[in-house]
Amino acid sequence: MNSPSDTVMDRPHQDTAAPPLTTSDVRAALKDSSSVGLALFPLGIALGVLVVHAGLDWWWASAITAFVYAGSLEFLLVGLIAAATPLAQVALTAFLVNFRHVFYALSFPLHRVRSRAGKAYSTYTLTDEAYALTTGESAQSWSGRRIVWLQALCQVYWVAGATLGALFGALVPAQLAGLDFALTALFVVLAVDAYLAKRDIPTPALALVCALVARFVLPGQMLLAALGLFTAGLLARRAVAPQAEAARA
Repeated sequence: MNSPSDTVMDRPHQDTAAPPLTTSDVRAALKDSSSVGLALFPLGIALGVLVVHAGLDWWWASAITAFVYAGSLEFLLVGLIAAATPLAQVALTAFLVNFRHVFYALSFPLHRVRSRAGKAYSTYTLTDEAYALTTGESAQSWSGRRIVWLQALCQVYWVAGATLGALFGALVPAQLAGLDFALTALFVVLAVDAYLAKRDIPTPALALVCALVARFVLPGQMLLAALGLFTAGLLARRAVAPQAEAARA
């Protein structure tokens, strides 16, 4: 039996390094992320406006979106920073809001990203939008570079929108009616696309039931409660599925 080193020596022409970056990866990622950018950019503007109206300097918007990059948490973080909230409370809030990312990691295609730097950045920029785009049927053949570029472009949309909103925040009203619905509309579109790809009625029905139960039972912790119920429902469904198939056979 040959050792690993002997095998490599027997095939000196094989290149085990990561494939070189091609412009097609960037163009494809730009096309993939363009629809998401239509929601992230204006929502980032809303965040930038919120930053300056909270009494913070404009550069806080750029710093928060570039280094925190946690979507809904950033809106909460603005108020926490302005109120000089203790660090322990900020950490607990961040944990509760972003706990859903633990479940994202179970099926996110990080294994396609070859380099260590790429893996680190891809893990750092794993957002709801990136997860939805990279785990669909059409994304099964995407390369690791394409995935990383998509995530980078999503962050660019977010940081650019927040910076622009902060720079011109003093010129616009603190409340922009309808602008906060941009992200909700984006997730509606992503959910519809996922349904059209799978045609799986029980999953969206389960999600709706979990959301309604959480809304009326734990309205103050609706997101966390709904995610917990939905995860438990999916696990139960997965456990029951083999038995149901065996009974039909």
